[in-house]
Amino acid sequence: MKLLVDKINSDIGTIVIISDGEKLCAVDFADYEPRMLRLLEKAYGNFHLQDVKNPQGFSSKIQAYFNGDRTSLDNIPVNTGGTAFQQQVWLALRTIPWGYTISYGELAVKIGKPTAARAVGLANSLNPVAIVLPCHRVIGSNSALTGYAGGLERKRWLLEHEGVKVYS
Repeated sequence: MKLLVDKINSDIGTIVIISDGEKLCAVDFADYEPRMLRLLEKAYGNFHLQDVKNPQGFSSKIQAYFNGDRTSLDNIPVNTGGTAFQQQVWLALRTIPWGYTISYGELAVKIGKPTAARAVGLANSLNPVAIVLPCHRVIGSNSALTGYAGGLERKRWLLEHEGVKVYS
């Protein structure tokens, strides 16, 4: 299988963007690329990457997010793979508006599984389409920044970029 890859620069590092030619499959930071490739291998088996500038316009839309466009990511089609539960969690992330956060427990309630906060946290940590499916908007029940695969400083930056007041 051929997957299309592009890289863009941002204030928080190089972003790797991978498409299957129709939908967005992965977004991650270049320094976490090995993790992303393992997740893609699990989802797709054998694949090879082809360098393409701005596949399906996804790179431009992600760059627009970094430039402050609040809606540029809203309609990007995604192909996340994963289990039915993981997909439920990942797609629910899109319901968290720009500038807002919720806890893992609140997200569990939102998907109808109020006792599954830990499972929601685990699914969140395996989100293959970071930023577009905004797992950075999920925080600890005490408002603590916890569990961001790209690093807590990036999570802090993304939230502050969206106007969230982050407390240390």
